[in-house]
Amino acid sequence: MLNAFSDAFALLAHLDGGVLGIVLVSLQVSMTALFFGVLFGLPIGALLATEEFTGKKTVIVTLNTLMGVPTVIIGVIVYLLLSRTGPLGTWGWLFTPKGMIVAQTLLTTPLIAALSRQILEDSWKIHRDSFMSLRLPLLSRYQWLIWDCRFSLTIAVLAGLARAISEVGAVMIVGGNIQNSTRTMTTAIALETSKGDLPLALALGIVLLGIVLIANLFTFIVRQMVERRYG
Repeated sequence: MLNAFSDAFALLAHLDGGVLGIVLVSLQVSMTALFFGVLFGLPIGALLATEEFTGKKTVIVTLNTLMGVPTVIIGVIVYLLLSRTGPLGTWGWLFTPKGMIVAQTLLTTPLIAALSRQILEDSWKIHRDSFMSLRLPLLSRYQWLIWDCRFSLTIAVLAGLARAISEVGAVMIVGGNIQNSTRTMTTAIALETSKGDLPLALALGIVLLGIVLIANLFTFIVRQMVERRYG
């Protein structure tokens, strides 16, 4: 066990090309999926927090359900959509990073939408009368509401990042875990552990934990600085 950890740190210290390639693919896919998850999820959360319409409760229940759906189900659905016989087969995205981004976007969007809805709903109860008296357009309302809750919403963004970067099942199905192409940290860890290559699996695990830790520390530091400045 100690030898495995020693070899893992040696791989990291020498900036092993195989490790760096896998990390870059993971970051590319996960950060792009997180971007789209925020782009789609925050407006959906704002809409559900501020507007009343028929079927709203159904949408909320659906989002909450999708938060906990097994990722392999999303993987199978995206696989069927992107396969040659599927409706999106002509795109040629199956077993590519683009297909993996689609799968991870479908995982992060409901999570960010559901979490942001609750955060924005609490703020909307406080500011609703002010916004309505100012007769702000719908888009301006959402912009101000999201800006007001921007620091609280980092929780939803971090949850989306954790969901994306730790994903295994969906990206394994849609990406195929192809070396130098679609192999991510999580799929590589699963593969290398089964092969008995523990140093590489541990090295990737250390990097994965480091990324999540750095993201949380960065968010914490920024919030502390803002609280000290603005109270």
